[in-house]
Amino acid sequence: MKAQDLFFSSALLSLLAWPALAQDIYKCDVDGRTTYSNVPTTKCRKLILDPINLAPATKAARTPTPSSFPKVDDETQKSRDSDRRRILETELAAEQKNAEQAKKALAEQEAVVLPNERMQGGAISGGKLEERLLPYKDKVALHERNIEAISKEIGNLR
Repeated sequence: MKAQDLFFSSALLSLLAWPALAQDIYKCDVDGRTTYSNVPTTKCRKLILDPINLAPATKAARTPTPSSFPKVDDETQKSRDSDRRRILETELAAEQKNAEQAKKALAEQEAVVLPNERMQGGAISGGKLEERLLPYKDKVALHERNIEAISKEIGNLR
């Protein structure tokens, strides 16, 4: 065997053995704090850990639907689906209306500067104004998220 082949073989074997060295983990108590390390000290104890399974999980076998399982005929299901779509569209329209009202209330509040929001000299204190407007902005954001969620739900319908 050539020296180069021998070197390559020993390097490969050392790389294969390296992960086995990294498996030791120590639990240490340092000044009342628990720490974990791969380097043992006098205040550490070695943890015995089970090996980690890196194999992908196998899919469970599908069991057939039992014959006694209740079934819905197509017409009933279509009726339920159309009712659901109608309900969602009604909710969407209501949320859009609420969002418009919230935006209008926010715009009205942004146009008004209260006396306690003014600083000496007449300048506006941005922090106080933002603090007062935050609930209005939150309400607008809530209605926009609701509109997005309902629209997504309508898009998922058959």
